[in-house]
Amino acid sequence: MDNQKAIIEGLIFLSGDEGLSIEQIMESLQVDDKEAILSNIQKLKEEYSDMHHGFELVEYASRFKFVTKECIYPYAQRLFEQFKQVSLSQAALETLAIIAYKQPITRVEIEEIRGVNCEMMLKKLQARNLIEAKDRLDVVGKPLLYTVTDEFLDAFQLETLKELPQLPKQRSDDEELFEE
Repeated sequence: MDNQKAIIEGLIFLSGDEGLSIEQIMESLQVDDKEAILSNIQKLKEEYSDMHHGFELVEYASRFKFVTKECIYPYAQRLFEQFKQVSLSQAALETLAIIAYKQPITRVEIEEIRGVNCEMMLKKLQARNLIEAKDRLDVVGKPLLYTVTDEFLDAFQLETLKELPQLPKQRSDDEELFEE
């Protein structure tokens, strides 16, 4: 496969914060040559270690993912400090509300509720320190579990999450049938 390295790069990029295991990469490519995959991953690591790139390929807990290089953080901090002054979009408020009421919650569960991809929104909310990924769910893939932060409570002038308004009770289809 001539473009195997490019495919691996794209798959790891698409996996976002979750990253990919070597097994997931091999399964996606439908190949059994683990050494070839590891060789291409090593080449990518070397390419991205060059100072001409703002991110690098790392391996944490047997998962490969792209992360921003440490030298970028002061600039990112300034960038996101500017955004803290901006009010939150409807999508950000919806995502925050879901996390606040349902925490701890995975990205997939949030997307099931909202019906749209929310990976970028989660990154923006994390950059503003309104949410954090505190733990991982103990299932296949070990997805991140998101919760709101103390800064969220401060921003919305709450002492605890118990001060959030109660959600209206949703009636099931069975309850509607019996009332008619």
